[in-house]
Amino acid sequence: MSDDSRLHGTTILCVRHRGGVALAGDGQVSLGNTVIKSGARKVRRLHNGQVLTGFAGATADAMTLLTRFENKLEEHRGGLERAAVELARDWRTERSLRRLEAFLIVADREASFLLSGAGDVITPDDGLLAVGSGGPFALAAARALVAHADLDAAGIAREALKIAASICVYTNEQLVVEAL
Repeated sequence: MSDDSRLHGTTILCVRHRGGVALAGDGQVSLGNTVIKSGARKVRRLHNGQVLTGFAGATADAMTLLTRFENKLEEHRGGLERAAVELARDWRTERSLRRLEAFLIVADREASFLLSGAGDVITPDDGLLAVGSGGPFALAAARALVAHADLDAAGIAREALKIAASICVYTNEQLVVEAL
C-alpha cells in the first residue's frame, strides 16, 4: 500500500489537570486526501467506566489491542499500570501481535500511559499525551491552555482538539471527550 493511500486522520489527546483526567479524540478517517468517515469513535470507556482509552492507527489493529487491554484490566482487577505493562510486553513478544500498527492512550483517575508496539509504556511528565496526525498540534495547544486558561481537563482537551482541527487536515471537529 503506498503512503498516499494509508488511513490517516486521528488526533487523540489525554489531559490530566486540576485533579481530573480527560481523553478526547476527533472523528475523521481519511484515505489519502479523501475523508471517508467523519464520525468515528476512537475514545472509549472500559472497566465499568473507570478507564479511558483512545487509539490511533489501523482500526482493526486498535480494536484487537483494545480487546486485549480490556482482558488484561480484568485479569489485574483494574490495575491500569500492570495491565498496560502486560499488554505492551505481549504486543512486543507475541508473533500474532507484532505487526499491529496502532498506538493506545489509556488513563484512569491516577495515571496515564501511551502504549506502542515497540514495548513502550510512557507516562507523561506534564500530564499531557497525544498521538495521531494532529497529535503535535493538540499537544502544543494543550500545553498553552494548561498554562494560560481557566479550564478543567475536559475543557482543555476540547479546545486543544479544536485548535488541532483548524491546523491539521486529517483532524475534524466532531469530538468525543470522556472525563473522570
